[in-house]
Amino acid sequence: MDRRLHIKVPPRAGKGEIVRVMTKLNHPMESGWRRRQSGEIVPKELINEFVCELDGKEVFRAELDSGTAGNPYLSFYIRVQKSGMVRFTWRGEQGELYQGEAPIEVA
Repeated sequence: MDRRLHIKVPPRAGKGEIVRVMTKLNHPMESGWRRRQSGEIVPKELINEFVCELDGKEVFRAELDSGTAGNPYLSFYIRVQKSGMVRFTWRGEQGELYQGEAPIEVA
């Protein structure tokens, strides 16, 4: 897992329970409009897509744009029916890929 990617998934849940999952990516999210003191433009560097999957099935998706703050943080809820792996994928405009996963056990 990339050290810039942070994820939080509860380790256990009941069958059919709705659980909160959280993720944050340490990333500057530069729009390409900001200038340095020297006058040069800071190059554009954006993350534009986030996908969360539970055992290979997409359960949440977000499209991000230039208005997204640096170090984007997402918190959302998913319903779990069985134990499995929750996978987080962030994709950037220049092909960057940041992935992480965490197990969840359903009792």
